[in-house]
Amino acid sequence: MRVVSGIQPTGDLHLGNLLGAILRWVRMQDEAECLFFLADLHALTVDGDPTTLRANVREMAAALLASGIDPAKSILFAQSQVREHSELAWILQCVARMGWLNRMTQFKDKSGKNKEGSSVGLFTYPVLQAADVLLYNATHVPVGDDQKQHIELARDIALKFNNDFEVELFTVPEPFIGGGTAARVMSLRDGSAKMSKSDPSDMSRINLTDSDEAIAQKVRKARTDPDPIEADPAGLDSRPEAKNLVGIYAAVTGSSVEAVAAQFAGQGFGTFKLALADALIGLIAPLRTKLVELRGDPAEIDRILAAGADKARALAAPTLAEAYRAVGLTT
Repeated sequence: MRVVSGIQPTGDLHLGNLLGAILRWVRMQDEAECLFFLADLHALTVDGDPTTLRANVREMAAALLASGIDPAKSILFAQSQVREHSELAWILQCVARMGWLNRMTQFKDKSGKNKEGSSVGLFTYPVLQAADVLLYNATHVPVGDDQKQHIELARDIALKFNNDFEVELFTVPEPFIGGGTAARVMSLRDGSAKMSKSDPSDMSRINLTDSDEAIAQKVRKARTDPDPIEADPAGLDSRPEAKNLVGIYAAVTGSSVEAVAAQFAGQGFGTFKLALADALIGLIAPLRTKLVELRGDPAEIDRILAAGADKARALAAPTLAEAYRAVGLTT
């Protein structure tokens, strides 16, 4: 089993990133051969500052390492350092069909009313994602609900390429459900909105660099309602802020929502928030310490990423060479 997954190098990482993806990756390392990459080529699909992008690649790498991604277990690298991603993406763009891409909902969501002003890269983004996966003959890809279309596209491209050129080059990947459940973390100020670094209020999120005092304060001021926690978690469905906090506690402590609801049944959020703050501090404090340490040694981060890129290229080069032969670019 080989798992490949990427994450865009955004700055100011928060609890949503940690519980929604990063800690799941950490658990995957013990279940499969893993390649994790910083999707800096994907980041170019929207306008951004070059200096910020370079800094964010290091910052994301540091966060992954601090959270438990182990270069001795997994291959960690920056996507742009492995040129085979871009080269295979072009070949696959010539295999993918316009109709397939027109059905991708993420382009519609991200382009909004500015469809004509969006980059071509944003439109063809899913083909580069397919190349990211097919390049390494990944057997499995971890996906969330918003990425199911993309794994289906990768499968369609793999099957069409193999059929068109009468080869058995690309492994048709399957969705990966390992690594445990990825938590959906919502804003501390609005239980109907995802926790996001773009929210103008810093009180809406727990940053991975927040001090213990800041974490406790944000949890204490998190929006809730006056009712106590119910023993039946179904009762939280109509209480988004309460449901969010209970879900966060469950994810941080490795418990089920049902177990947390039963544990705190009948209690108000004053007591619950104290327990939640303690749990969050226990999770984030050692991670923050390691993150600060890694930030102080950018050369070590660069060394780890370069070593990872070397390993990734060794796996990617034979696949690209076979793709070149299949389409007639080489003999």
